[in-house]
Amino acid sequence: MKTLALVLLVSGGIASAAETNGDQFLRDLATTRNFQLGRPMRAQPTADGKTVLFLRSQPREPLNTLYAFDVATGQTRALLTPEQLLKGAEEKVSAAEKAQRERQRISTRGFSHFELSDDGALILVALSGKLYLVRRADNDVTELKTGALPALNATFSPDATKVAYVHERDLYVYDLKAKRETRLTRSTDPAISNGLAEFVAQEEMRRVDGFWWAPDGRALAFEEADNRGVEVLTVSDVAHPEHPGEPTFYPRPGKANAKVRVGIVAVGGGAARFVEWDRDQYPYLTRVSWREAAAPLTLVVQSRDEKKLEVLAVDKAGRSRVLVEEHDDAWLDLDPTVPRWLPDGKAFLWSSTVADWPVLQLRDAEGKLVRALSTPAENYGGLEHVDAEHRVVWFAGAPSAPERHGFRVSLDGGAPERLTGEPGVHDLSLARRAHAVWIDTFGTSAAAVRSVVHVWDGAKGDRVAGELPSVAVTPPFFAKEERVRVGALNYWAAIVRPRNFDAKKKYPVVVDVYAGPGVQVVRAAAGPSLMRQWMADHGVIVVAIDGRGTPGRGHDWERFIAGDFSRTIDDQVAGLQALGARYPEMDLGHVGITGWSFGGYESVLAVLKRGDVFHVAAAGAPVVDWRDYDTHYTEHYLGVLPENKRAYDASSLLTYVSKLARPLLIVHGTSDDNVYFFHTLKLAEALFRAGKPFELLPLPGFTHMVADANVKEQLHTRIMKFLLDGLRR
Repeated sequence: MKTLALVLLVSGGIASAAETNGDQFLRDLATTRNFQLGRPMRAQPTADGKTVLFLRSQPREPLNTLYAFDVATGQTRALLTPEQLLKGAEEKVSAAEKAQRERQRISTRGFSHFELSDDGALILVALSGKLYLVRRADNDVTELKTGALPALNATFSPDATKVAYVHERDLYVYDLKAKRETRLTRSTDPAISNGLAEFVAQEEMRRVDGFWWAPDGRALAFEEADNRGVEVLTVSDVAHPEHPGEPTFYPRPGKANAKVRVGIVAVGGGAARFVEWDRDQYPYLTRVSWREAAAPLTLVVQSRDEKKLEVLAVDKAGRSRVLVEEHDDAWLDLDPTVPRWLPDGKAFLWSSTVADWPVLQLRDAEGKLVRALSTPAENYGGLEHVDAEHRVVWFAGAPSAPERHGFRVSLDGGAPERLTGEPGVHDLSLARRAHAVWIDTFGTSAAAVRSVVHVWDGAKGDRVAGELPSVAVTPPFFAKEERVRVGALNYWAAIVRPRNFDAKKKYPVVVDVYAGPGVQVVRAAAGPSLMRQWMADHGVIVVAIDGRGTPGRGHDWERFIAGDFSRTIDDQVAGLQALGARYPEMDLGHVGITGWSFGGYESVLAVLKRGDVFHVAAAGAPVVDWRDYDTHYTEHYLGVLPENKRAYDASSLLTYVSKLARPLLIVHGTSDDNVYFFHTLKLAEALFRAGKPFELLPLPGFTHMVADANVKEQLHTRIMKFLLDGLRR
């Protein structure tokens, strides 16, 4: 790529891009997917604790191979490569799988997942729509000769004698011994699917699964999603009008959702029996649990306004009874890791979010609270593992909002034990039915991600057995990021200065923003801070601020945004001004802002509502009018239309277009099926009609993710140039 010199006012402290040697870094950042390619992912120990299986790509090639790490020797070997199965053929991904990968933000090729049998003897992988069985004892690989291809979401039965999967809109079972395929459901309408999670479940509830094995393997529960009446939006590749568009059932606020129910069908086929619950009052199916033989099929259902939910136990006749009821005047957050029954069926784990801080709870078989297992001090963030033998549970927590740690606590009570000592963001992985081995994957803003294998003996404690090997490219530098708390509300903020920072100078400021619910931008992790350092090295100070509405700060903090997304900009301004007052090197007379998705919305909002503070904005994939986003996310915060019209008006960027007086760049993928491209077209039309100049950069054929290395490199370069040009005005 031709070197791009971005020379701005020296007196403003802005250097040229050529001086930063940023081109090679940006190229490496793009080709290595933020230096994440080549790192172990989806690590899972086997039940006997002898092996850890994981996926890993090459450093600059997003093609995942399956590996095995020997806990005793520390040796790693490749078990299965995509090339072994494809034999030179091109990998094919169905439209349904592409859509599902988009929901999970998966952009790699090869193996995206693997399924391990409970005893660890068998591995199931999917590639190019086909299913393959790997026998670990001798590494024998067998293609399952299923007729229903491509197969989606394949999983073992509890005894690993069968495999269930979805083809098109129906659920199938394949008997591994008899080599026989049985179709369990028959959809006769293209708007009705069996065994697949509907759009909002995948995108917003973090529920991808649409069927669940009975503990004895004799039946399956499955979701039937009836999308008749749901609006259909079509994503077309505008650069290739000869290609047909991809239609999606996409429910917008105030309009019809999919009608969801749960059926139970025997593995041999036959009529399904459907579960009874008040679907008019509780139309959302947010979670299904059916793991333990002594415990019932359990559902979590939620009201349309998301202020109420029920945990339901289902009997053999399909009747349900209420175990837990919860209500919140603003909204209820969902925890996809619970409920989790103990093997004896006498109690289950649940988490409550209605108090000031989320708490992990133990409840008896009737739903009555036995005891709280976590305290506000741990700031519970998800159940990781249940070890019924030793009566211990593992969970994640964030005692400091920018960090995440692992904890262990007895089911019988007592203080939780923190397992992870090093500062940073930690994620734990354990085997479903075993507890001896656990993997701690963690990183900080000053160090690359590592995956350390631990062995736990209840009496002797923990010891380190080794580390899953990474072949990732090491970044040429790590960010000099400072995390502080500022302002009257103690906002968490991150500050990244140029590596050649001169304390005697004043520097323009660029705000790296998200500001929306569910996401923190101030994190003790290297990923986002690397990009901030690259930006800062152009002669600016980059800051990130987590205001009210972002997670990790308790109930009322998060619910500040109820009824009006636009008020989030007030905290960005307050945090920025508090930083400027503390750090005189920040020139608040020259401030830019940039972000993607909700961050794109926030960037546009900044120059529309607070052009007195923000002088230039580069916005990626902005939600423009929240009437055009999906139901479950939007109604969660703004309420249901039409009665909450005022909240939607206050939150819409279209309300404020007449106020634009600053440079604005809008970037959007034309094939985005999350924030549709027509959001940006609506904004562009409104700005044009109002006589407001702006720049538009469409990315033909791209979705909400930009994975192409060349496009990503050019995109970051273009955004940085636009910000710097605006800051010199």
